[in-house]
Amino acid sequence: MPTQPDHELIDSVLEANLPDHVAIIMDGNGRWANRRGISRLEGHRQGVKNVRTIVELCGRLNISYLTLFAFSSENWKRPRKEVQWLMRLLSTALDSEVKKLHAEGISLNFIGDLSNLSGAIQEKIQKSVQLTESNRNMQLTIAINYGGQWDLTQACRKIADQVKHNRLAIEDISPDRIAGQLSTAPMPNPDFFIRTGGEKRISNFTLWQLAYTELYFTDAYWPEFDEQAFLQALKSYSSRVRRFGGIVQEPAATEK
Repeated sequence: MPTQPDHELIDSVLEANLPDHVAIIMDGNGRWANRRGISRLEGHRQGVKNVRTIVELCGRLNISYLTLFAFSSENWKRPRKEVQWLMRLLSTALDSEVKKLHAEGISLNFIGDLSNLSGAIQEKIQKSVQLTESNRNMQLTIAINYGGQWDLTQACRKIADQVKHNRLAIEDISPDRIAGQLSTAPMPNPDFFIRTGGEKRISNFTLWQLAYTELYFTDAYWPEFDEQAFLQALKSYSSRVRRFGGIVQEPAATEK
């Protein structure tokens, strides 16, 4: 059962420096299910339920951007039955959640190579984006069939095409130009990255965008990463000093 966050923790987080953009790898659904002797598919179902919990909390905390790694370009290697079930779960979630998100003023965004998804799912994605595109309370981005290397490759192809057709000079290729061609543009880069499930790697997720992101790894599986756990993660973020490769001026010592 999810634990209820204590009021002191909520108050301390509300008073803290919070990230504007949180990115999460939602890992551990299958292992959470295995520990309980239930099917992996049920673990994924519980994982979808937890998305709603975290989205609602981000809304209450006025976090502007939430990006969730739902299905990587490597996940096609999983058993066919599991992949098919995950696609059905995605389709069902779009049917049940989009109108709720729209009512809450949340805009939906999707990144990844969506061409490999079924026509029916692509149509639902397109309609959900169109329905919610004017919402400003928060942007929820779902990464599906996404990989950081794919993202950089497609950005390079766009830039190469611009150079080929004399729309861009080689000397004008810059980090800002590359960032502007990534699928995440024009979103700001994530301030805070969370990975659940115990693994301590970023697994080809937003490789360019995470250059100066604060990283947080937890052993909690995604279905059990509840409000309390998320608030603890945010508390960790608020205690960090972000230098972006520079130096933060320390206060001068006073003589006694």
